[in-house]
Amino acid sequence: MYVAAKGGEKAIRNAHALLAKRRRGNENLPSIGLDQIAAQLTLAVDRVMAEGSLYDVELAALAVKQARGDLIEAIFLIRAFRTTLPRFGSAQPLDTARMLVRRRVSATYKDLPGGQLLGPTFDYTHRLLDTSLGSSEIRSTESSSGVAEGAASSVARSDAEIMPRVTDLLGQEGLIEASPADDGGEPFDITRAPVSFPVDRATRLQALARGDEGYLLALGYSTQRGYARSHPFVGEIRFGDVEVMFEAPELGFEVNLGTVQVTECQMVNQFKGSAEVPPQFTRGYGLVFGQCERKAMSMALVERALRWQELGEEPGAPAQDEEFVLSHCDNVQATGFVEHLKLPHYVDFQAELDLVRRMRSEHETEMKEAAE
Repeated sequence: MYVAAKGGEKAIRNAHALLAKRRRGNENLPSIGLDQIAAQLTLAVDRVMAEGSLYDVELAALAVKQARGDLIEAIFLIRAFRTTLPRFGSAQPLDTARMLVRRRVSATYKDLPGGQLLGPTFDYTHRLLDTSLGSSEIRSTESSSGVAEGAASSVARSDAEIMPRVTDLLGQEGLIEASPADDGGEPFDITRAPVSFPVDRATRLQALARGDEGYLLALGYSTQRGYARSHPFVGEIRFGDVEVMFEAPELGFEVNLGTVQVTECQMVNQFKGSAEVPPQFTRGYGLVFGQCERKAMSMALVERALRWQELGEEPGAPAQDEEFVLSHCDNVQATGFVEHLKLPHYVDFQAELDLVRRMRSEHETEMKEAAE
């Protein structure tokens, strides 16, 4: 902690007290509860869990409240808490093909086995402010929403067995590259060891999953505007519940730790082939906690762009520069570097100030001598 002058610690305590007061807001109004945040600000909570790398709805809601709605600050809080937790092993790869689907759409096939499920989405709204949401009358109808959601879940559960992934359908015809096989080894953990380049695909996906949504969105958008040789189709986006399986060494078999909600995006890209590989479609992959479709799509676009080398493509676009992309996608790290500029740099600036004054003096002397 930087202390600029005598009495700085007292000023910091006062700042903390003022922050708490501003967080509470008008005390004549009821304080917002974690259950309200978790139930009604679900997309904010999902983003905090996804980029904070910790699946805990209540803790994410607490972080959102503590951060006054600043999601990057909330992500920072969750990551800091995550470092205090012990790690006892690695779960088995999620089997998203057996997902309890709450939403599933494809831009490549109109008629899919199991059908398309619109689910909860803003895609079909008119983007007009609904003033009724600000009235007290709307509260009387909200209690019934849980029943409707439960009914939709039961329908999705009965159809889960007959909802193969679009990429699986293409794979049956050999029209898309095979999904990378799991080597069964311990995955590299970017939260516990520094990343060195180049990285493998698993490490790259970890970094992108924790990456800032806006940053990845901009990079994904750049690939659409010609800054990479890419013409993607959304093979499928699916959102739902997936079981987390863990094989305990002392037991020798897998146990179910529970379920998590995830969004999976499979981008399908054309590939002209090579001397070893016939023309086929390639994959761009995104998987994040919660319902974060924009993030999953952006992740899939960038992930595909970063595979240029293994596919023998030409580089040159920002989204294809692995070190640039992965070194700057972390919003907590980026925030730290940017916001540290607010801290006192008095000594450094005085040194720069003296240097500029001396250089100006020397410049003025040279100009006078040249004029004479």
